[in-house]
Amino acid sequence: MSICIRKERASDIEGIHEVTVAAFLNAPHTDHTEQFIVKALRESGALSISMVAEDEGSLAGHVALSPVTITDGSDGWYGLGPISVHPNNQNKGVGSKLMKAALAELKQLNAGGCVLLGDPEFYQRFGFKPVAGLILPEVPAEYFQAILFQGRQPLGIVNYHESFTAKG
Repeated sequence: MSICIRKERASDIEGIHEVTVAAFLNAPHTDHTEQFIVKALRESGALSISMVAEDEGSLAGHVALSPVTITDGSDGWYGLGPISVHPNNQNKGVGSKLMKAALAELKQLNAGGCVLLGDPEFYQRFGFKPVAGLILPEVPAEYFQAILFQGRQPLGIVNYHESFTAKG
């Protein structure tokens, strides 16, 4: 594999949709709306960062980042997700490369930090951890994680963009 991580291009949109559908097809804990979320984020202008993993001209993965709001008024925070790796490319380091590139992009934006919902074992290797007092309602606390880049650690309820309710 020769993975190149780069920003999304208009010509990638269909491939991103296909990779996202394939990545979540047999995944646990999903309602299979991830591709609709990415589309809605893009169409609403809330897709702050969209990066693809390309392997010899074929899309192997995608990561999306969008602004979140926190009830304590903290600015500059983003939500990572969805992140998708095509099943043929899973367990080959593609997701890790996407994560590292996405976090580097956030740091370039002078983001305060980033939150995500996901497997603690996977995401803690990138510095994410649950934060007492930083809450995503109706989600087990150990799966909602944050990484602080600068400033103070926010506390409060986190709200993702309304695009995360997209169903089709």
